[in-house]
Amino acid sequence: MKKQIFRFLLVCSLGFSACELLPTAKDSLSSDDIVKGLRTALEVGTDSSVDNILKKGYYNDKILKIILPPEAKVIEDNISYIGQSDVLKVVGVDLNSCLNNFLKSMNRAADSASRQARPILKKSITDLSINDGLTILQGQNPAKGTTKSTIAFDSTAATNYLIATTRDPLIIAYKQPIDNELNKDLGLGFSANNSWSVLITNYNKLANAAEIALTADAIFPYLTASERDILRKFTVINQITLGEYVTGKALDGLFIKVGEQERNIRRNPWKWITDAVGDILTKVFGQK
Repeated sequence: MKKQIFRFLLVCSLGFSACELLPTAKDSLSSDDIVKGLRTALEVGTDSSVDNILKKGYYNDKILKIILPPEAKVIEDNISYIGQSDVLKVVGVDLNSCLNNFLKSMNRAADSASRQARPILKKSITDLSINDGLTILQGQNPAKGTTKSTIAFDSTAATNYLIATTRDPLIIAYKQPIDNELNKDLGLGFSANNSWSVLITNYNKLANAAEIALTADAIFPYLTASERDILRKFTVINQITLGEYVTGKALDGLFIKVGEQERNIRRNPWKWITDAVGDILTKVFGQK
């Protein structure tokens, strides 16, 4: 009996259309019972999100992959022009290799730090009040002070609640682990900070060569118009601290995965119970 009730609780927690099919069972459940089901569903959903990140990795996920910081996007934008400039070819820098090494190492640092999210997310879920839980079930984010009468149903209300209640603590929790991971060799033969320094140093060699060539050309014109246009694209980049940038992007990716889990649960709660929860019914409520 308990197994059946909990199975129903999980469906109710994140799929009201399914609940409506079972009015008798719903009437027998208290608000406290329903919110307990919600908490369990959210715990499993957030654990699955972290596990998915650790299994695939940020770098191999097109949506989650952390790209260059905005200040350094000029590298990616201009890399194809190097082979078109006689001045830049002479510098002899393999910027493609430097860029790939950096992106892999930066994303791997985010992978390694993502484990820090579990206890903070779990605490927020455990602290969820009955009123807030019921509000989330209705597709509203109580942390925003919204009401169902004024805001449309939000299929990621629980995710948005977690963002509002855990992002700041996660930024604090991630900061040191991210900084540590950025300084580690995580199996690539170099750290993210090291590969970042190599990338910026080599790009700036190209930028400095471009500046020198353009300065000389202003006195003794010798460059073609096309060459000048290419060289003007290469401007020097000042060093950027990676920790804050990678932390923000790592958290963005985490909550994307949490949101996917929530939408899946709401869309098809019965399938989610069978595929994702497994023996949690027995684990939580026993055999009876």
